[in-house]
Amino acid sequence: MVRWLPLESNPEFMTGLGVPSTWAIHDVYGMDDDLLAMVPQPVAALLLLYPLTSKADENKTNEEKKIEKDGQDLSPNLYFMKQFVGNACGTVALVHAIANNTDKIKLDDGALKEFISKTKGKNPEDRGHALEEDEGISQAHEESAQEGQTEAPDRESKLDTHFIALVEQDGHLYELDGRKKFPINHGSSAPASFLQDAAKVCRTFMESDPGESRFAVVALAASD
Repeated sequence: MVRWLPLESNPEFMTGLGVPSTWAIHDVYGMDDDLLAMVPQPVAALLLLYPLTSKADENKTNEEKKIEKDGQDLSPNLYFMKQFVGNACGTVALVHAIANNTDKIKLDDGALKEFISKTKGKNPEDRGHALEEDEGISQAHEESAQEGQTEAPDRESKLDTHFIALVEQDGHLYELDGRKKFPINHGSSAPASFLQDAAKVCRTFMESDPGESRFAVVALAASD
């Protein structure tokens, strides 16, 4: 497996990929309505960091089995990719967040705009393998990891936390996790209610593993 340096939350990373300065990553301090009201609007996506525990793996397996048995509706416009690069979950989550909001986020010319354009018609597996070979995004990721707030862990470190993206597409809320077999449809949503709807999913993650505290949520939203 190709492995990248683990990446911290670094706002400069988005700029390096061509995300315009009108969009930014904001900390979400809690899932209560009063704390969600502090997040600037509009919100394009939530990114959830959660711990990789035996409970999380059990939940993942059960959820995938249920969907394989019962089926689910997926928008044909949804952009989903598998993750084959080690330590790249933050980058994959950001690609998911932006690729499903290109109607709102007008990317500047750069590595991310080129990657989304060339992989738009590919399947999730091919998109994941394309990231393995993408020098532009890899370079931006590596530079950001080396400029992080603390000394970057070793490339061979196996992280015990994982980023996923939550987005609204065509009236439904989707969880996009490159570790999972497919996107997860969490039901109806709309731009006006997306933040509250996505926060409910985040709460479900937290409540399913109550002994854990290693959760964090950030929003891809309009700059202040």
